Amino acid sequence: MKRSIKDIDVKDKKVLLRLDLNVPIDKTTGEIADCTRIMESLSTINYLCDNGAKVIICSHLGRPEGVDKKYSLKVVADKLAKIVKNKVYFAEDTVGVDAKKKVKALESGEILVLENLRFDKREEENDEEFCKELASLADIYVNDAFGTAHRKHASTYGVAKLLPNAVGFLMNKEIKVISQILDSPQRPFVAILGGAKIKDKIPVIENLLEKADTILIGGGMAHTFTKALGGHVGTSLVDDEKIDLAKSLVQKAKEKNVEFVLPVDCICSKEYADGTKTKKFVSGNLPDDYMALDIGPKTIKLFKKYIKKAGTVVWNGPLGVFEFKNFSRGTNKIAKAIAKSKAFSFIGGGDSASAVVKSGYAKVVSHISTGGGASLNMLEGKTLPGVEVIKDIK
Repeated sequence: MKRSIKDIDVKDKKVLLRLDLNVPIDKTTGEIADCTRIMESLSTINYLCDNGAKVIICSHLGRPEGVDKKYSLKVVADKLAKIVKNKVYFAEDTVGVDAKKKVKALESGEILVLENLRFDKREEENDEEFCKELASLADIYVNDAFGTAHRKHASTYGVAKLLPNAVGFLMNKEIKVISQILDSPQRPFVAILGGAKIKDKIPVIENLLEKADTILIGGGMAHTFTKALGGHVGTSLVDDEKIDLAKSLVQKAKEKNVEFVLPVDCICSKEYADGTKTKKFVSGNLPDDYMALDIGPKTIKLFKKYIKKAGTVVWNGPLGVFEFKNFSRGTNKIAKAIAKSKAFSFIGGGDSASAVVKSGYAKVVSHISTGGGASLNMLEGKTLPGVEVIKDIK
């Protein structure tokens, strides 16, 4: 178990708090389009402030190449100032003169938001000197940015090695939830995997073949499996280089006595576009000029049967091109089925989380992960650098 902020004394201490404040910014207005990540960080921020810490928040925003004010975290600092009861200040740099001056002036219970970490290229390089400069600002390091825990950057890894460290409430919850799913799931354990490319999910499938009772496959990656088993998929997305691997995974599932379920029907079109004419076909029996873009009604019914009986459901990846209305039904219906089920439901971040939010069932599922890449890595059985570096407690 990792040391949490409740295990350390933060009173009158300068705490460098790594958050994931990579919020979407409206390109027209420059305002924050979705405050979810800010709101999810409040429990840790408020706890530190209430316990007398001097809170120094650091985060990245977007993928700037050097200093680019359209990626400034000032908009986040301004928003945070309207939400919390504590004073919030903003530093115009990360480890420069302004940051050091404002850190020195910070009182217990106050918050300072540093400028975008990625304005300095040394952040992503995990540069030793940059780590030392960050560490010099604080007495304690706390990581509550699960979404970046799979990255070995200065603010997620390097600086943690230089200061007494702990995880925040959000990070702690993510680690506990995923660890429990992998180590002692309520059964039957049903994994639903979608998304466009099979190569992105191979390690997850391989690890879950050791853990799950049933694996349901949808999305673009399903077509590679269908073709591997001799089906005709028309112009559907297929990774021909992974055909043999797909066959071996199906065979391994049989050997492990894991039910490996592919779509039995699909909603298709002649072109990859919204608003096009659609037609339903049996999976593996598509005409040459059609592509599958969503799971069909029989597949939805089949998947729902497994979900209804499940004790644990893990879902990562949409089951069709859900951003197109014509091909969003499968993903939305499965989201509803998961929400209505009695199973412990885990949604693995990224597009899956977006699909659940769009479908209106976000508040009903058990847990939506805040880190798509990080949760995927944990489901693969990997250790996350940002978690590994935090001190364990008995």
